Amino acid sequence: MKKKSLKSLRVLFVEDEENIARLLKEAIGDSFYSFNIAKDGRDGLEMFEKISPDIVITDINMPNMSGLEMANELKKINPNIPIIILSAFSEREKLFGAIDAGVAKYFLKPYEPDEILEYISSIANELGSKTVELCDGFSYNKTTHALYKDSRYVSLSKNENKFLKLLVENENKIIDDGTIKKSVWGEIVSDERLRTFVRRLRAKTSKTLIINIKGVGYKLRFFS
Repeated sequence: MKKKSLKSLRVLFVEDEENIARLLKEAIGDSFYSFNIAKDGRDGLEMFEKISPDIVITDINMPNMSGLEMANELKKINPNIPIIILSAFSEREKLFGAIDAGVAKYFLKPYEPDEILEYISSIANELGSKTVELCDGFSYNKTTHALYKDSRYVSLSKNENKFLKLLVENENKIIDDGTIKKSVWGEIVSDERLRTFVRRLRAKTSKTLIINIKGVGYKLRFFS
Protein backbone atom coordinates (compact mmCIF):
# COMPACT_ATOMS: atom_id res chain seq x y z
CA MET A 1 0.00 0.00 0.00
CA LYS A 2 2.77 2.40 0.92
CA LYS A 3 4.77 1.68 -2.23
CA LYS A 4 1.78 2.47 -4.40
CA SER A 5 1.25 5.74 -2.52
CA LEU A 6 4.93 6.73 -2.86
CA LYS A 7 4.74 6.26 -6.62
CA SER A 8 2.19 9.07 -6.86
CA LEU A 9 4.35 11.63 -5.04
CA ARG A 10 6.50 14.44 -6.44
CA VAL A 11 9.52 15.28 -4.31
CA LEU A 12 11.62 18.45 -4.45
CA PHE A 13 15.11 18.16 -2.92
CA VAL A 14 16.93 21.46 -2.34
CA GLU A 15 20.67 20.97 -1.82
CA ASP A 16 23.64 23.05 -2.98
CA GLU A 17 26.16 20.19 -2.82
CA GLU A 18 25.75 18.25 -6.05
CA ASN A 19 27.31 15.07 -4.67
CA ILE A 20 24.87 14.88 -1.76
CA ALA A 21 21.92 15.64 -4.02
CA ARG A 22 22.96 12.93 -6.47
CA LEU A 23 23.49 10.32 -3.74
CA LEU A 24 20.07 10.87 -2.16
CA LYS A 25 18.37 10.76 -5.53
CA GLU A 26 20.14 7.51 -6.40
CA ALA A 27 19.18 6.04 -3.01
CA ILE A 28 15.46 6.86 -2.90
CA GLY A 29 14.52 8.77 -6.07
CA ASP A 30 13.09 5.76 -7.93
CA SER A 31 10.54 5.26 -5.14
CA PHE A 32 8.60 8.33 -6.25
CA TYR A 33 6.68 9.61 -9.25
CA SER A 34 9.39 12.26 -9.66
CA PHE A 35 12.40 13.47 -7.67
CA ASN A 36 13.55 16.96 -8.68
CA ILE A 37 16.68 18.73 -7.44
CA ALA A 38 17.17 22.48 -6.89
CA LYS A 39 20.60 23.97 -6.19
CA ASP A 40 19.64 26.54 -3.54
CA GLY A 41 16.69 28.17 -1.81
CA ARG A 42 15.97 30.63 -4.59
CA ASP A 43 16.10 27.92 -7.24
CA GLY A 44 13.96 25.74 -4.98
CA LEU A 45 11.31 28.44 -4.67
CA GLU A 46 11.15 28.88 -8.45
CA MET A 47 10.98 25.14 -9.05
CA PHE A 48 8.29 24.74 -6.40
CA GLU A 49 6.01 27.13 -8.29
CA LYS A 50 6.63 25.25 -11.55
CA ILE A 51 6.20 21.63 -10.46
CA SER A 52 4.06 21.97 -7.29
CA PRO A 53 5.64 19.03 -5.39
CA ASP A 54 3.90 17.03 -2.68
CA ILE A 55 6.84 17.25 -0.27
CA VAL A 56 10.07 19.29 0.03
CA ILE A 57 13.40 18.13 1.46
CA THR A 58 15.96 20.86 2.06
CA ASP A 59 19.36 21.60 3.53
CA ILE A 60 19.64 24.65 5.83
CA ASN A 61 22.82 26.44 4.78
CA MET A 62 22.80 27.35 1.09
CA PRO A 63 23.82 30.35 -1.02
CA ASN A 64 21.33 32.97 -2.27
CA MET A 65 18.53 31.80 0.05
CA SER A 66 18.79 29.45 3.04
CA GLY A 67 16.54 26.46 3.54
CA LEU A 68 14.72 28.21 6.39
CA GLU A 69 14.13 31.36 4.37
CA MET A 70 12.79 29.25 1.54
CA ALA A 71 10.58 27.25 3.94
CA ASN A 72 8.97 30.46 5.19
CA GLU A 73 8.22 31.52 1.60
CA LEU A 74 6.86 28.10 0.67
CA LYS A 75 4.47 28.17 3.61
CA LYS A 76 3.05 31.43 2.27
CA ILE A 77 2.32 29.72 -1.04
CA ASN A 78 1.03 26.46 0.46
CA PRO A 79 0.67 26.33 4.27
CA ASN A 80 0.10 22.57 4.12
CA ILE A 81 3.25 21.57 2.24
CA PRO A 82 5.34 19.10 4.31
CA ILE A 83 8.97 20.24 4.58
CA ILE A 84 11.84 18.03 5.78
CA ILE A 85 14.96 19.81 7.03
CA LEU A 86 18.42 18.23 6.81
CA SER A 87 20.68 19.78 9.45
CA ALA A 88 24.25 19.38 10.68
CA PHE A 89 24.65 18.78 14.42
CA SER A 90 26.41 22.17 14.71
CA GLU A 91 23.22 23.85 13.40
CA ARG A 92 21.03 22.72 16.30
CA GLU A 93 20.15 26.29 17.23
CA LYS A 94 18.75 26.82 13.75
CA LEU A 95 16.24 24.04 14.30
CA PHE A 96 14.24 26.45 16.45
CA GLY A 97 13.85 28.51 13.31
CA ALA A 98 12.76 25.36 11.50
CA ILE A 99 10.02 24.86 14.08
CA ASP A 100 8.88 28.44 13.55
CA ALA A 101 8.83 27.79 9.79
CA GLY A 102 6.45 24.90 10.37
CA VAL A 103 8.67 22.08 9.11
CA ALA A 104 7.24 18.59 9.38
CA LYS A 105 10.46 16.76 10.30
CA TYR A 106 14.21 17.21 10.57
CA PHE A 107 17.13 14.81 10.24
CA LEU A 108 20.61 15.40 11.60
CA LYS A 109 23.56 14.67 9.34
CA PRO A 110 24.84 12.10 8.65
CA TYR A 111 21.38 10.71 7.98
CA GLU A 112 20.33 7.41 6.46
CA PRO A 113 18.33 7.72 3.22
CA ASP A 114 16.12 4.85 4.40
CA GLU A 115 15.09 6.94 7.42
CA ILE A 116 13.85 9.69 5.14
CA LEU A 117 12.07 7.19 2.93
CA GLU A 118 10.41 5.57 5.95
CA TYR A 119 9.16 8.92 7.23
CA ILE A 120 7.72 9.88 3.84
CA SER A 121 6.10 6.42 3.66
CA SER A 122 4.40 7.10 6.99
CA ILE A 123 2.62 10.16 5.58
CA ALA A 124 2.37 9.03 1.95
CA ASN A 125 -1.27 7.98 1.98
CA GLU A 126 -2.34 11.40 3.21
CA LEU A 127 -0.15 13.18 0.66
CA GLY A 128 -1.08 10.99 -2.27
CA SER A 129 -4.80 11.42 -1.76
CA LYS A 130 -4.72 14.87 -3.36
CA THR A 131 -3.24 13.64 -6.67
CA VAL A 132 -5.65 12.23 -9.24
CA GLU A 133 -4.28 10.08 -12.06
CA LEU A 134 -5.87 10.75 -15.44
CA CYS A 135 -5.43 9.03 -18.80
CA ASP A 136 -2.50 9.49 -21.22
CA GLY A 137 0.02 10.22 -18.44
CA PHE A 138 -1.85 13.22 -17.06
CA SER A 139 -2.39 13.86 -13.35
CA TYR A 140 -4.13 16.62 -11.42
CA ASN A 141 -3.26 17.99 -7.98
CA LYS A 142 -6.53 18.81 -6.21
CA THR A 143 -4.82 21.02 -3.61
CA THR A 144 -2.88 23.28 -5.95
CA HIS A 145 -5.21 22.81 -8.96
CA ALA A 146 -2.26 21.99 -11.21
CA LEU A 147 -2.19 19.69 -14.24
CA TYR A 148 0.85 17.59 -15.19
CA LYS A 149 1.82 15.48 -18.18
CA ASP A 150 4.45 12.85 -17.28
CA SER A 151 5.46 15.01 -14.25
CA ARG A 152 5.81 18.17 -16.38
CA TYR A 153 3.63 21.11 -15.41
CA VAL A 154 0.97 22.06 -18.00
CA SER A 155 0.14 25.76 -18.02
CA LEU A 156 -3.61 26.41 -18.02
CA SER A 157 -5.69 29.54 -18.25
CA LYS A 158 -7.95 30.53 -15.35
CA ASN A 159 -11.04 29.22 -17.13
CA GLU A 160 -9.33 26.01 -18.21
CA ASN A 161 -8.46 25.34 -14.60
CA LYS A 162 -12.04 26.02 -13.48
CA PHE A 163 -13.26 23.53 -16.08
CA LEU A 164 -10.82 20.77 -15.09
CA LYS A 165 -11.41 21.35 -11.38
CA LEU A 166 -15.15 20.92 -11.92
CA LEU A 167 -14.68 17.65 -13.82
CA VAL A 168 -12.10 16.26 -11.36
CA GLU A 169 -14.37 16.97 -8.40
CA ASN A 170 -17.16 15.08 -10.17
CA GLU A 171 -15.25 11.95 -11.08
CA ASN A 172 -17.14 9.59 -13.39
CA LYS A 173 -20.08 11.98 -13.55
CA ILE A 174 -21.28 13.76 -16.68
CA ILE A 175 -21.47 17.52 -16.12
CA ASP A 176 -24.15 19.18 -18.23
CA ASP A 177 -23.33 22.11 -20.50
CA GLY A 178 -25.31 24.61 -18.42
CA THR A 179 -23.43 23.79 -15.22
CA ILE A 180 -20.10 24.09 -17.04
CA LYS A 181 -21.00 27.46 -18.54
CA LYS A 182 -22.03 28.91 -15.18
CA SER A 183 -18.99 27.47 -13.37
CA VAL A 184 -16.44 28.62 -15.95
CA TRP A 185 -17.84 31.93 -17.21
CA GLY A 186 -20.36 32.78 -14.51
CA GLU A 187 -23.07 33.10 -17.13
CA ILE A 188 -24.76 31.20 -19.93
CA VAL A 189 -22.63 31.50 -23.07
CA SER A 190 -23.23 30.05 -26.53
CA ASP A 191 -22.78 26.36 -27.28
CA GLU A 192 -20.21 27.29 -29.92
CA ARG A 193 -18.10 29.12 -27.36
CA LEU A 194 -18.08 26.05 -25.13
CA ARG A 195 -17.19 23.74 -28.02
CA THR A 196 -14.35 26.03 -29.11
CA PHE A 197 -13.08 26.22 -25.53
CA VAL A 198 -13.03 22.42 -25.18
CA ARG A 199 -11.44 21.98 -28.61
CA ARG A 200 -8.56 24.29 -27.66
CA LEU A 201 -8.07 22.56 -24.31
CA ARG A 202 -7.92 19.18 -26.06
CA ALA A 203 -5.29 20.55 -28.45
CA LYS A 204 -3.24 21.64 -25.43
CA THR A 205 -3.66 18.33 -23.58
CA SER A 206 -5.08 15.22 -25.25
CA LYS A 207 -7.92 14.36 -27.60
CA THR A 208 -9.03 11.55 -25.29
CA LEU A 209 -8.74 13.32 -21.91
CA ILE A 210 -12.11 15.08 -22.16
CA ILE A 211 -15.08 12.95 -23.14
CA ASN A 212 -18.10 14.55 -24.79
CA ILE A 213 -21.47 12.89 -24.22
CA LYS A 214 -23.39 14.38 -27.14
CA GLY A 215 -26.42 16.38 -26.09
CA VAL A 216 -25.61 15.91 -22.39
CA GLY A 217 -22.24 17.29 -21.34
CA TYR A 218 -18.62 16.39 -20.54
CA LYS A 219 -16.56 14.17 -18.23
CA LEU A 220 -12.87 13.35 -17.73
CA ARG A 221 -11.20 10.08 -18.60
CA PHE A 222 -9.41 8.84 -15.50
CA PHE A 223 -6.54 6.33 -15.32
CA SER A 224 -7.76 2.74 -15.15
